[in-house]
Amino acid sequence: MKKLALLGSGENFVSDAVVKYFDGKDVDICLLSNDEHCNFFLKSKEAKYNVKYLPEEKTFEYFSAHDFNLIALCDYRNDLSADILETGKFINIHPSLLPAFKGKDAMERAFLAGVKVSGVTIYSLNANESDNKILAQYPVLISNLTHFDEFKSDISNIECKLYPIVIDKLLKDEVFDFSDLVNQ
Repeated sequence: MKKLALLGSGENFVSDAVVKYFDGKDVDICLLSNDEHCNFFLKSKEAKYNVKYLPEEKTFEYFSAHDFNLIALCDYRNDLSADILETGKFINIHPSLLPAFKGKDAMERAFLAGVKVSGVTIYSLNANESDNKILAQYPVLISNLTHFDEFKSDISNIECKLYPIVIDKLLKDEVFDFSDLVNQ
């Protein structure tokens, strides 16, 4: 059985999509949050997922003691130190086509910049940032008539479809291909 950790401290829509995707599959999922008051923690607890509070100062100790096949960040709002990132295989999801619009408020900045194509990037998260590798990207087109709320919804929908499939491929030691997204 594969062991997957979802680490979050913001919203829970992507983590919810991941948990539902793996329902009935041979994957043990643990949701971890450093904030007991965020939607990620509260909604996961309400849904009766295996969710635990993980204070930041205990993160290194926890991941050192638990052997996860993969740790996927889901709207995690703090930086992870190099020593934590060396305890396992970490991935992250970002609401832009990296390397464009790195950091916070990526969707807002992309939209206000007037770009016609943005999207979602899933990448490996390593102690040395230059070692981060893009694992998957998916574009979202922005027309002149697109309202920001539509764009935000399109990004969220892509995140919820793409992240579970890429996680599944990584757990199986396979490479993601766009046909995997189409064949779901």
